[in-house]
Amino acid sequence: MAAIQQKEIDTREKITEDEILAIIEKQVLLRKEAAEQYQKADRLELCEKEKEEANILKLYLPEKLDDKEIKIVINNTIASVGAKTIQDMGQVMSELKNQSQGRIDMKLASTIVRNLLLK
Repeated sequence: MAAIQQKEIDTREKITEDEILAIIEKQVLLRKEAAEQYQKADRLELCEKEKEEANILKLYLPEKLDDKEIKIVINNTIASVGAKTIQDMGQVMSELKNQSQGRIDMKLASTIVRNLLLK
């Protein structure tokens, strides 16, 4: 994939599997956004093309955890980090990112962590 090769050229070093997953996730997101824009512009053929490419790229990503599993992982992480307030959110999110290996929707996780720490 061109984005992965470009990253290796830019950094002049071999990239890790986690970095590759992050690049693929970003490419999926870009294609989803492009599909939305094409749909708004009534360019359905291009919208479908972008959706198909996103679906193909998703095949290379690990399966995402469902909401229930994400909440369990978040609660365990909050407990292990000892987070008590919203000021600890950055530490919790950092640990989640290290643990998730692309299996957690970090946007959803951020919302859940924020709600748990605000209680």
